[in-house]
Amino acid sequence: MAILHPAQVTPSKIELVQSWAPQQPFFKGDVAAELSVIASFRYDDPQGEVGIETLIVRVPEGELLHVPVTYRGAPLEGGEPWLIGTMEHSVLGSRWVYDAAGDPVYIAEIASAAFSGATEVDQFVNVDGVLVPKASTAHAVGTGAVVRTFAVPSPGSVSTSFDGRATVVEAGDLRLAIVRRISEQTTEALRGYRPEGAEAHSIIATWDGQDRPFRLAEVWER
Repeated sequence: MAILHPAQVTPSKIELVQSWAPQQPFFKGDVAAELSVIASFRYDDPQGEVGIETLIVRVPEGELLHVPVTYRGAPLEGGEPWLIGTMEHSVLGSRWVYDAAGDPVYIAEIASAAFSGATEVDQFVNVDGVLVPKASTAHAVGTGAVVRTFAVPSPGSVSTSFDGRATVVEAGDLRLAIVRRISEQTTEALRGYRPEGAEAHSIIATWDGQDRPFRLAEVWER
């Protein structure tokens, strides 16, 4: 489960994404457009060190972006290419926010969820020591059915590239294709990344106002 804290966060998540996303190769449209988060879900770092959140971000005129991020209490070794920015959290202190595609903890957790058929984790807000449930605004599930737990790859093994359709991640023996612009065409195109004969599984998600599942990520082993 994910435990959240009532807190002041400066700058806010969307402010960081607002400054970062228009600079990315997957972004199309007005770079000055005001973005908004319409839904999100979380995964859990078993070590309790890294926050893992997926943001569904709306661009004016309707386009949706898939922006998974991680939150860390210290810089990720070798993580400069994926650094979105830093924020000050009134409870947790300084937080380093990364594009999760380059974060080894996210890679291991998304792979484990995809192969195991796991869902997003339940969220609770710690209010004066009492854990209050927080409803998710999005739901995700892996397409696999056999529990797998993947080890966290070494930071030096991670590389990413955007090929016009998805961010392709290489991390040791793991391979991921992560949709950035959400549409029927881009999410269905993920099937094309599966090597012939390889076992591959997906993360599919729905959110408030979107009952038809979209495929957000494809995972396989080299």
